[in-house]
Amino acid sequence: MGPYHWQAWTAILLLVISYLWRKKTKTAAKRKGVKLPPGPRGLPILGSLLALGENPHHDLHKLAQKYGPIMHLRLGFVPAIVVSSPEAAEQFLKTHDLVFASRPLHEAAWYISWEQSGLSFAPYGAYWRNARKMCVLELLSAHKIGSFRAMRREEVGLMVESLRVAARDGATVDVTSKVSALSTDMSCLMVFGKKYMDEELDEKGFKGVIQEGMQLGATPNMGDYIPYVGALDLQRLKKRMKRVRKVYDAFFEKIIDEHVQNPKREGESKDFIDVMLRFLGSEEVEYRIDRNHIKAIILDMLAGSMDTSATAIEWAMAELMRNPCVMQKVQDELEKVVGLDRPIEESDLENLNYLDMVIKESLRLHPVAPLLLPHEAIEDCTINGFHIPRKSRVIVNTYAIGRDPSVWPNPELFWPERFEGSDVDIRGRDFQLIPFGSGRRGCPGLQLGLTVVKFVLAQLVHCFKWELPGGMLPKDLDMTEEFGLTAPRAKHLLAIPSYRLKALCS
Repeated sequence: MGPYHWQAWTAILLLVISYLWRKKTKTAAKRKGVKLPPGPRGLPILGSLLALGENPHHDLHKLAQKYGPIMHLRLGFVPAIVVSSPEAAEQFLKTHDLVFASRPLHEAAWYISWEQSGLSFAPYGAYWRNARKMCVLELLSAHKIGSFRAMRREEVGLMVESLRVAARDGATVDVTSKVSALSTDMSCLMVFGKKYMDEELDEKGFKGVIQEGMQLGATPNMGDYIPYVGALDLQRLKKRMKRVRKVYDAFFEKIIDEHVQNPKREGESKDFIDVMLRFLGSEEVEYRIDRNHIKAIILDMLAGSMDTSATAIEWAMAELMRNPCVMQKVQDELEKVVGLDRPIEESDLENLNYLDMVIKESLRLHPVAPLLLPHEAIEDCTINGFHIPRKSRVIVNTYAIGRDPSVWPNPELFWPERFEGSDVDIRGRDFQLIPFGSGRRGCPGLQLGLTVVKFVLAQLVHCFKWELPGGMLPKDLDMTEEFGLTAPRAKHLLAIPSYRLKALCS
């Protein structure tokens, strides 16, 4: 039998499977007397997969405007529930938080993150609860974050000095690359205890390999939605996943060995790996932690701290350059609170109220993760009269929530003053603004991320005036985004700095 006959039989088989699956789903729903949320009908087998383009958060936002804030659609054979309003998000992430506390099987995370052993993609259960508790108490506590304050000050000072040299020469600076390099260096110092050069991890470079893993995690993968087709690996993704896993594995094994062979002395500052090795095979914890668990959590810490902070800082800088009046107001506040005789200290941050509003507004318009990592229903649930089946994939669209006109007047306008006199927070308590998620699966590194974003952004704006190159007008700045697990700017942000302090950064 020729190859075309096999293709024909495969197509027929899939059509039959799809028909039987849809019939079974509808019959089960009718038998229980329940109704699913409204949503598009979708195609046989593929469901609504083809309705999602380069920016799925935009496409889902448009569909939600037609079908409502709790929308059902089929992605391949997977039932998906899309949440697009604050009220709906509160139902899923607070009222019924435990029901939706798990993660679905995710092929990229399975291959790259040691069978989904990291905090981000691990299914809900004893291991995840134990690992999260360990990380929050030992790695992400206020005390631990504070212990790296001197390191952050030094690394930010080095970046400011390099920008001051560029300013003296009147050079155009790649702000994206500068912020990305800073974020990478600070992440490595916290996790590994030292910085790594690009060439030390593979020919693609350190950040390149980390980014490839994140891109694979965000690439729409037929294997996640149509298992029968996924087994054939028609997109050739598994080969790339296995290669990235091999690079990570060799690199992390080497670093763990270095830490085991050269333990820190009493009183020496400990990095994340030093702390985690204390739990290796320990009976102190309910669930035994092995080397693969440590490697998966290391990867989570790196990916979570490198890209998210850099993306948030870059978007805020872009909006400030696009809105010179807002930039001036931030600089006026900095002059009043800090003065022009010294750079920012982290102790100054609590007094920068307008800068807080700018960061909130930037995260509203440009959430770092426009679609939060998917949740999975542990059991059947009823929300607002709609049946949410067990194993449904729940997608919270923070991009859509941040543009809900019933909550945000003129939602497309960058206007930090909308937060004046408002107690809306970004820590997961107020569901109209949840860039870090909420509930059990909310981001455990939220405090660290906010500290880094606010400190770096404040220093960039305080130490320098910024102009767009080539006589570009603020309104002409390209604000196109690039979708992934995070959504950074599609094009690097370029600008010309001029130093504005009376003293040099020290």
